[in-house]
Amino acid sequence: MTHLTDIPKTMQAAVMNKTFDIEIKELPVPEIAEDEVLIKVMAVGICGSDIHYYEHGKIGPYVVEKPIILGHECAGFVVEKGDRVTDLEIGDRVAIEPGVTCGKCKHCKAGRYNLCPKVEFLATPPIDGAFVQYFKHRQDFVYKIPDHLSFEEGAFNEPFSVGIHAANRTKLEPGSTVAIMGMGPVGLTAVAAVKAFGAKEVIVTDLAPIRLEAAKKMGADHVINVLEENPDDRIQELTNGEGVDVAFETAGNPKALQSALASVKRGGKMAIIGLPPQSDIAMNVPAIADNEIDISGIFRYVNTYPKGIDFLSSKIANMHDLITDRFELKDTQEAMEKARTNKEESIKIMVYPNGFIGDED
Repeated sequence: MTHLTDIPKTMQAAVMNKTFDIEIKELPVPEIAEDEVLIKVMAVGICGSDIHYYEHGKIGPYVVEKPIILGHECAGFVVEKGDRVTDLEIGDRVAIEPGVTCGKCKHCKAGRYNLCPKVEFLATPPIDGAFVQYFKHRQDFVYKIPDHLSFEEGAFNEPFSVGIHAANRTKLEPGSTVAIMGMGPVGLTAVAAVKAFGAKEVIVTDLAPIRLEAAKKMGADHVINVLEENPDDRIQELTNGEGVDVAFETAGNPKALQSALASVKRGGKMAIIGLPPQSDIAMNVPAIADNEIDISGIFRYVNTYPKGIDFLSSKIANMHDLITDRFELKDTQEAMEKARTNKEESIKIMVYPNGFIGDED
């Protein structure tokens, strides 16, 4: 335990000064409040939102106006705890839910805390993220993970939670047929999520062979390369002309969104997860009304972390199959560049702020 309790005064952090400019800086280790814990960060996954901030400096209303630390898919050790922390101990291995909410607004009290207007979400301006050796977090958004679950898997619980939330919102039932458009990390982990919910048949679409192969490893039953086949026709063929019970759109692509809608059977459901760059997209409104399609918007997740840890602990899928690249903290800019430019070959890129896993002792 010496390596956990011997906390330095300063730490390394990958700070984005401006777009395309990440610098390793020496910063003070944060001081915790009574209801917080200090986390020694062991693994951080690079998310599409991190890349968007790195490349464009904003996502919708969230604008980078000063240097910021990115990264929010993370796991690590508890190394210090506040006086009011009761459920966590020093040395606990934990996954971190990145959004800390107020707990007092009408959304929080209604159990939909993902809609809290005062949420402080890691790596969403102006809140710093997890590309650091240490950061502090409120205890109620920190979850123990079992010893047999790796830190990488703990970090994966963040994108995995999006699929769980979409399954909850669409009331996905065992035996359902599901189509998922877009096999980025969220789409890929959504395959595992719907399988965990008991989906009988999962059909996925994408245009990158590496992602379609990864989808098979996550449990997809049918993969469709949209550059080679018409996804609408193929899904109808696979479902005997009925369509699927539930469709998820994770790509943030207008054509994928239209395909998702076209894939749903009469009385079926669709979840919109991906965020397209434009706000106005043509949709077949008569088809939505005539077929009574239920459409759910998906914003992050709510009350998913414990279930996600249970699912991942059951080894419903091997998330390590999705990790294509690993970088140390000092190489964060290189990691971000690879994530930005190598989408045909890289799926999930992991950064290790305290050395590669296995070196923490």
